[in-house]
Amino acid sequence: MNILLVEDNKLISKGLVYTLKAREHHVTLCETYESALSRSGESYDVIILDVTLPDGNGFELYRDISRVNSAPVIFLTAMDDEDHIVGGLELGAADYITKPFSTRELLARISRFDKRKNGKSSVLRVGEISLDAEKHTVTAGEKEAELTALEFRVLQMLMENAGSVVTRERIMEKIWDMAGNFVNDNTLTVYIKRIRQKLNTDAIRTVKGIGYKMEAK
Repeated sequence: MNILLVEDNKLISKGLVYTLKAREHHVTLCETYESALSRSGESYDVIILDVTLPDGNGFELYRDISRVNSAPVIFLTAMDDEDHIVGGLELGAADYITKPFSTRELLARISRFDKRKNGKSSVLRVGEISLDAEKHTVTAGEKEAELTALEFRVLQMLMENAGSVVTRERIMEKIWDMAGNFVNDNTLTVYIKRIRQKLNTDAIRTVKGIGYKMEAK
């Protein structure tokens, strides 16, 4: 797994990096808000994020990271800090663990997202729609749909975050990176319309003023 660890406590981070690498995970360690933000656009399987950082708030960093990265986030919070726990989950974090914690417990949490261990394929499914990231194919029912590269990426983002709202800004930032040129609001509207037509689906719901949400129908 490729893991981003954001933790400023050197004693904790040193132990975690050693343990994770011993289990053949690749670890990128960042000790500050700014350094984590600068690495946030890279590909990760999971992000472990401390709520309290020396130069900023972990919740704010989560919001910034989520605009460019859809990897699941595990928050590290203080023992019995209910506000942090609830706040992190409400933001959309995949999990949390309270300090002090055992390395064994954290590894168990991380294993939920380990595709190697869980034998997960590259296929995403929402209702009758299936997307294979490795083969770059999309099927709706038994019919294969032909999507452009950008349409495919938009659909993939929505399926990776099925059940949650993905903001228009986040989608546009991601496909702008792929296209290498500016993608405006109207262009995104056209992409969504074409995807719906090609898949013959109403599973992609417009959340007025915010973005889009994909749900099984």
